[in-house]
Amino acid sequence: MLVVQLAGLIVPFILLLPLTAGPSAFLSDAAGAALQIKTAVLLLLANCALTIGISLTAFQVIRQFSYAMALLLVSVGVIMFALQSVDNVHILSMLSLSQHYGNAVGPNEYFQALAATVGATRRWAHYSELIVIDIWIFLFFSVLFRFALVPRALAAFAMITVLLHFSGMVLPAFLGYGSVTLMGASMGAAQLVVAIWLMAKGFENHPETASSVHE
Repeated sequence: MLVVQLAGLIVPFILLLPLTAGPSAFLSDAAGAALQIKTAVLLLLANCALTIGISLTAFQVIRQFSYAMALLLVSVGVIMFALQSVDNVHILSMLSLSQHYGNAVGPNEYFQALAATVGATRRWAHYSELIVIDIWIFLFFSVLFRFALVPRALAAFAMITVLLHFSGMVLPAFLGYGSVTLMGASMGAAQLVVAIWLMAKGFENHPETASSVHE
């Protein structure tokens, strides 16, 4: 499920390139890729539903150590789904504007102004979603670290990559600066390694430890 989630965090953003190429370039580009963009929207929503599924699956193990942490992981997954739904509304609004632009005969300046407004609104919704994505992933890795459900060195490395992703991509974008794409690649690699470990070994569940740290 983590591997599919990772793909779901990458593929849709590639499909959305006609919409994210530039501040107002989507006006002329998005309409021609309508099916591609709608597919990306559905994939993004499905991926957030998958995140809730991962949270519920992990809940069965994590609750043995901390019911509060298990519930928090599920709650952040639900928030992620809600914010992605808001982001999807803005994505589809940009697509609709592009389609109207292709059929309209009105002044171009009118559409440029609308494009700037709709595009900016979507960016802020997207940045908020990215923050919550990083929170969920960091929380998941921190649970693995705290309760030694995977080797702690692996979990610690994964947590560091999330911090690198946040400080190198999410926070600069939120503050209006350029992002360092390489920071995102490290987090993806860490998630893949953790996923492979869990597929091969599963959770290193220690009931005696769970009883001693249960909250």
